[in-house]
Amino acid sequence: MNRTKRKIFETSMDLFAKKGYDATSIEEITSVVGIAKGTLYYHFSSKGEILDFLIVEGLKLLEHSIEIKARKADNIKEKIEAIILVELKVVDKYENLINLIIKEICGNEERNKKCRESVYSCVDVIEKIIVDSVEKGEIANCDTRAIAFEIFGIICSGILLRYENNGNIDINKMALQYSRAIYKIIEKN
Repeated sequence: MNRTKRKIFETSMDLFAKKGYDATSIEEITSVVGIAKGTLYYHFSSKGEILDFLIVEGLKLLEHSIEIKARKADNIKEKIEAIILVELKVVDKYENLINLIIKEICGNEERNKKCRESVYSCVDVIEKIIVDSVEKGEIANCDTRAIAFEIFGIICSGILLRYENNGNIDINKMALQYSRAIYKIIEKN
């Protein structure tokens, strides 16, 4: 991604997260970035395309990171901890993106549906890891979809904890606590 497109990306993410998608105008984005509208339209055909790009690419980054970390783990305990650690690192590094996703997930507009589809895709990655562990006999048979959503939902919890603690969270400590709680729910009897 070139420097101008990255600046549009970062500025839009910040404005959409703070003000909301509807309250942010193309003019405001171009003003903050310091470019002409034509330059923005060279990179993105519309404000909606910018939003789609932010959400889809952001969640693809999360999916890819989860897959890589889970592949390196030896067992389900390590995989759960790796997934949660990745999620909390994303919360810490890309708070505005997570805020944007949380804001855009609800509603019936096309953008809300696209946001949900991207989240579902990420949940699918997590669920596949859980299903694989059930099939290997590492954990008891469970509602893999519900567990995957619960693990993904830790992102929301991480955001709230950051706000409560003025932006300061111990990511490693939180990941360990969350992963222990999740594993207790699904561990094999």
